[in-house]
Amino acid sequence: MTKHREGKASLWQRLNAHLDNIAFYQTIFSLPFAYMAVLLASKGKVDWWTMLWVTMTIVSARSAALALDNMIDLKYDVDQPRCQQRPMVAGTVSRHSVHVLIGICAAVLVFSVLQLNPICIKLLPIAALPFVIYPFMKRYTCFCHYICGIAVAMAPAGGWVAVTGTIDYPMVVLFLAVALWIGGFDVVYGAQDEEFDKAHGLHSMAVALGVKNALLLAKITHVITLCIFFYLGQLLSLGYMYYIGVGIAGGVLYFQHQIIARQGFKAFNRRYYLRNGIVSVAIFLCTLMSVLWEVK
Repeated sequence: MTKHREGKASLWQRLNAHLDNIAFYQTIFSLPFAYMAVLLASKGKVDWWTMLWVTMTIVSARSAALALDNMIDLKYDVDQPRCQQRPMVAGTVSRHSVHVLIGICAAVLVFSVLQLNPICIKLLPIAALPFVIYPFMKRYTCFCHYICGIAVAMAPAGGWVAVTGTIDYPMVVLFLAVALWIGGFDVVYGAQDEEFDKAHGLHSMAVALGVKNALLLAKITHVITLCIFFYLGQLLSLGYMYYIGVGIAGGVLYFQHQIIARQGFKAFNRRYYLRNGIVSVAIFLCTLMSVLWEVK
């Protein structure tokens, strides 16, 4: 049935289905922080070829990871009411085409990493590990949300190492901030599936702690995230514009938590996701202004 539906679609419809399958719009979560890492590591003297290959690396890695995640979770998604419109469940994307996509993305990933600092290709297996294991973690531990955060935080870590060739303390601080930001967001996202996860033997913070406590943990995680971002600004002596970005991010996170408190999980939609992306975009743009003004 899957192949039949996909076979009837036009090339554009197939491409659009694959973009939907990997939630391509969510790339906005990781790319701005990767750019921020390149900017900070280079002290504002950005090499645009490095920026290009970092972009290709992040996009290809994330696309392969999401495709893999959806393929591994398919046996659960077919029974999950809220996932019925997902391309693999609906039959608009086949397993075979997903395999092809993963292969292409993996090839682009390796080629892109080879254009960066030589140490990057050596560290690639370590950077890729969270992407590979994350889809399985919800079967074993409620800390799966933070594995997701670690996977996304590999973007700024990779951007930093691509410039410096070293793992530095500021990079670790930025990595931790991004990992906790995404981890906290994923705790909230996972809480909507508490009953489904219990019925299928899956793990989440909501299953382990209850929805109320899981949402409280997410709020605490995001407060810690903002504190770490503030510390990063102090550590690198960034200007006031950077802190405006952190303030905007704090306002967005507060608003996001308030929406869930008032509207419940029905608030989860593409707009909610994109609004969360304001965090990364705001901090990056304000960091850019801070660094460029100081360079001048």
